Amino acid sequence: MGMLCAVSFNRYGRLYYLDPGEFTPQVGDKVLVPTEDGTEVAECVWAPQWVSEDTTGFPRLAGPAGDADLDRDALVRRRKAEAKVAAKKLIREHELPMKVVAVDHLTGPEPSTDSVEDGAHTTIYFTAPHRVDFRSLVRDLGATLRCRVELRQLSARDSARVQGGIGSCGRDLCCATFLRDFEPVTIRMAKDQDLPLNPLRISGACGRLMCCLKYEHPLYQRFQETAPPVGSRVETEQGPGRVVGHSVPRDAVNVRLDADGSRCSCSRASVCGSRQAYEQQYE
Repeated sequence: MGMLCAVSFNRYGRLYYLDPGEFTPQVGDKVLVPTEDGTEVAECVWAPQWVSEDTTGFPRLAGPAGDADLDRDALVRRRKAEAKVAAKKLIREHELPMKVVAVDHLTGPEPSTDSVEDGAHTTIYFTAPHRVDFRSLVRDLGATLRCRVELRQLSARDSARVQGGIGSCGRDLCCATFLRDFEPVTIRMAKDQDLPLNPLRISGACGRLMCCLKYEHPLYQRFQETAPPVGSRVETEQGPGRVVGHSVPRDAVNVRLDADGSRCSCSRASVCGSRQAYEQQYE
């Protein structure tokens, strides 16, 4: 057991869980979070709480953010906005099929409010339908922003993760909040769950198959391994009948009775052959 708190670098962005240590930040407080590029300012969105899992592997909160940290964070955000505007303008001038998704900026060891920053580094993330020759764009961006510039092309899923948004379920995108790694999602998962194969119904904001198709797929696989298939004959409490459908969320099968043709819903265990044989053995 241990204590954890959750922070976010952007409002409604992905949540990061940390060990608060001796600090007790409240919701809305600005805190310092250790990253690969040093400590960054984030907002506490979940106050420290006790959790049942082991928290030894979680990074530790660096402490509350001071005035100097907040000034540096404001400077970085201003540099990001300036870089995004400059990148969009130069992309139009170069007539490149690129769309700016996000901008990241790292200040030098001694950030200043001037336009020149020694050691500053700006990374611009973009999407494009194919590989783009942006060498001349990088040169112009470096001259305009007066710092080192790097361009990175993102896939459709990574673009949705960076931008964020609302899914068809009405909640924030999984990839932008808690999902750490993308796992393969196939059309077979939609078929196994009897979902409509309309791309508009099973595609996410990125245009790819929704990641949530994988969440309940193991449940459907286990159900199909033990439940009688559609069309098979079974014995129910109301009499013999034929399976005409499955209801996986309720762990039940729909049966049409031979007596009067009516339909009933029976639990999977009650019509499962192995369960019936087990009960008969101990009657």
